[in-house]
Amino acid sequence: MFPAMLLAISIVALSQFALYYWRAILTGVAAQPVSDRVLSAARVEHGHLTGRDFETLAGLHELTPNLDRKARGLAFVQGYYRVLAGLAFLAEKHLPALTAWCERERVLCARYAAVQIERRLQTNLALAASMRSC
Repeated sequence: MFPAMLLAISIVALSQFALYYWRAILTGVAAQPVSDRVLSAARVEHGHLTGRDFETLAGLHELTPNLDRKARGLAFVQGYYRVLAGLAFLAEKHLPALTAWCERERVLCARYAAVQIERRLQTNLALAASMRSC
């Protein structure tokens, strides 16, 4: 009985650590600057991202070619965004503080997607410049 309980506690602790680590990476990437060309391509008004802009940015992300083999898609972030959207919908009338937190997290997802688009564009422009110089 004790080994099973120890295993369960270890799995929960490891899962919690993995979630916090993943969110720290998400926050770190989302804190990077986003160019005006990405924001204008997504038709973001006044350069201020909202949670609703994530779907547009995810669509743009799919359209940008991925020449960097190490770059990953937005699968985990899209899943997180959907969970947040559902949670915000459920908490909308009764828990306004939770709804506000969900919106802040959705903005974080939108910023992450915008930075990923910016990274892809930079990689593609650098490759195009190196091909021109050859």
